[in-house]
Amino acid sequence: MEANEAVKKGRFTVLDLFCGTGALSYGLEAHGSVLQTVGGIDFNAAAAQTARLNHPAAHIVCDSIEQISPDYLLSQTGLSAIDLIVGGPPCQGFSSLRPSRGLDLEDPRNALYKQFLKYVQVLRPRIFLMENVVGLLAANQGQLVSQIVASFKRAGYECDWKVLNAANFGVPQKRERFFLLGVRGNRGGSVRPRFPLPTHRFSGKVIGTSKKERYVLNTQHGLDPVTVWDAISDLPSLKSGESKQTYRGEPQNEYQRARRRGAQAVLSLHEAASHNAKMLEVIRHAGSSINALPEGLVSSGYSSCYSRISADEPSTTITVKFTSPASSKCIHPFDDRAITPREAARIQGYDDHFQFFGSKTEIASQIGNAVPPLFGKAFAPVLEQLLYEQSIGEH
Repeated sequence: MEANEAVKKGRFTVLDLFCGTGALSYGLEAHGSVLQTVGGIDFNAAAAQTARLNHPAAHIVCDSIEQISPDYLLSQTGLSAIDLIVGGPPCQGFSSLRPSRGLDLEDPRNALYKQFLKYVQVLRPRIFLMENVVGLLAANQGQLVSQIVASFKRAGYECDWKVLNAANFGVPQKRERFFLLGVRGNRGGSVRPRFPLPTHRFSGKVIGTSKKERYVLNTQHGLDPVTVWDAISDLPSLKSGESKQTYRGEPQNEYQRARRRGAQAVLSLHEAASHNAKMLEVIRHAGSSINALPEGLVSSGYSSCYSRISADEPSTTITVKFTSPASSKCIHPFDDRAITPREAARIQGYDDHFQFFGSKTEIASQIGNAVPPLFGKAFAPVLEQLLYEQSIGEH
């Protein structure tokens, strides 16, 4: 099917690269039926299977993207063109929590964005949306971002980028992401990249102070931020090592109603990690930071380790180590334990009916590594409008 045929049918096709669980494209589809995921690729087998479970109509390939040609992946979808390519190519040389380190631009682990670029160059989608950690901004004094943007411009795309905070879009988490949006050259250049406007108040943080104009923040207007307790208060209290499969009660707010819509009565993934006696002693004394612990209780750790998540504000960034208090800020606001995979998924914005595949460790990695699906839902109406405008501009 040609892309313009899809337009006539009232939908646009989406290809999700480095898709992980497919959370970003899942969020795009949650807005309605206009954007349809038709294919994706990820190297991780468990994550790819999770994406298949939640995108049953899409062709999800599990392989290294370097080994799969754009034309081959397109052929697997049964289409002759793609409207929108999305994805988050990983960069292994730095993390969002340690953004100041140098980055070897020639290291193949840090050049996976070139594979994303190749797919855009070959398949020529109307629009692309590339996301990444904000540490990208600091890599090599900003050289990498400039290089990436220049590459897409040379490919014929009008580009713009912003940093968005998930808390500004109804996610109970202070998670920042870098988004690069590109629109294929059109007659007169009338269609230019646009970004969703924040819906919730949150002051956020600005890592790259020299790039303040690139941060989309809403501190004055809109809805109150969704807090951790807004997200998880309907989930039953647990002790270390305990699990429960029933909700505490009916949804208590709109966020909980939205996450539970379409879910079964049986609660999944609400299983607490088993902590040893030493860790339980640490947890019982835990406060907002490691400094709250009595002297000598732990020998070392980052300031955010061995600390409780605040109930009355959005969470700090959820990591893949959310069951390990020694590695991250992940202790339940009130229970003496780390948060469960279900609680972490709620804080990330996953719906309760979203299906995860894999071992406990694999599922924790999938949850912690994901882009909050509500980012996708926020982008959906903007991308839909841009796609309509861009398709009209071609004729």
